[in-house]
Amino acid sequence: MPEGTYRGAIVSAGWIGVAPGPGARSPFGHESNPQERDAYEHDRDVPAPGESKVRAPGESGVSGRRWTTAEPRSAPTIRSMTTPPNPVGVGFIGAGDISILHAKAVDRCPGAKLVGLWNRSPQRAEERAAEFGCRRFETAAALIDDPDVDAVFVLTNLETHLEYARLALLAKKPVLVEKPVAASVAELLEMKQLAEEVQVPCMPGHNYIYEESLRRSAELIAEGELGRLVSVYVMYNIHHPEEVAKRYPGVVRQILTHHSYILRFLAGRVRRVSAMKAVLHYEEYTEEDIAMATLELENGALAHFCASFAADDHAADPWTVVVKAIGTAGSTRYSYRDWVEIKPGLVHSQTYTAYQGSITSEVRHFVDVCIRGNGAPLSTLDDAIDAQRLIEAIEVSVAERRVVDLGTTAN
Repeated sequence: MPEGTYRGAIVSAGWIGVAPGPGARSPFGHESNPQERDAYEHDRDVPAPGESKVRAPGESGVSGRRWTTAEPRSAPTIRSMTTPPNPVGVGFIGAGDISILHAKAVDRCPGAKLVGLWNRSPQRAEERAAEFGCRRFETAAALIDDPDVDAVFVLTNLETHLEYARLALLAKKPVLVEKPVAASVAELLEMKQLAEEVQVPCMPGHNYIYEESLRRSAELIAEGELGRLVSVYVMYNIHHPEEVAKRYPGVVRQILTHHSYILRFLAGRVRRVSAMKAVLHYEEYTEEDIAMATLELENGALAHFCASFAADDHAADPWTVVVKAIGTAGSTRYSYRDWVEIKPGLVHSQTYTAYQGSITSEVRHFVDVCIRGNGAPLSTLDDAIDAQRLIEAIEVSVAERRVVDLGTTAN
């Protein structure tokens, strides 16, 4: 990507916005045109409930629009797309299971192409490169420095996310970082600070909120169409054999991170949390296979989290993956069980189509809105920091067997 193509103001939400001047050309060779900047027709910079995101004229986004708490969040609507003359070249750092879903997502995004990948295991890298039809790089640095790579996806283990995100950002390459985005709040703060300094997009891999039904739920809650919010339930019950579970941290980090950013997106910040965890079906692996949390939101509503690798839910209307919001005047629901293919998934006995769909929508947003359109992600690094603070509070609650008060500004 040519140097000097990014300019404009830093957005306080943790994403770097750009404002091309009149008639300016984007990094990908086409003239800047607000009506052709992305593959979504929507109001950009959707605020979290109770927040105000203000942009001055000339900052990223469309026409210096100002968001206030009175304005509802707006759900993007995908419209037909044609392949741009210069697709965004994507490079993967990491070639584990999640790379398969991201490769399919890139393939389904007309504005992007997968250039290549690097993985710490050369054999795995060779296999995935052949499978995806892309190049294999000898080092992560070589991938990042390649002129054909315009954007980087960090798909490695959690402990290395900051390291590789830093390399990409210093090279002025937009980066999407899989969740959990970092191992600690401190790492996330460092990542955010660097993104602001270099003025390059750094998007958290918070894929679930790019599902249309969850965006619609957020809109209904924000507009007050459900009345006063009473409760939110985020449930996950999918059995993982021990040999599969060993690839991941426990369910608190691996699954409750999803729950945390979903709750933040739908209903706002958490005031207090109480949590428990257990190990029920592993013989050797010591990380938890089930965890639950009860949460009090700043708006007074209560929420419940459940994350389990211990067992599938085989009952009628199962809680495989369910997000439910209940208000005094209405309710909403999102469920994996609405889209099921009777064939094995990557690590599951069935294929839950919604998960691939959420990643595909996330990748399209990153490419077409954040990179091409100079827009913002629906969930920012600030939201990732909030989610991580909640995860760390859950871990304290479990360890000390007490309710943890996050305060009104701590998360």
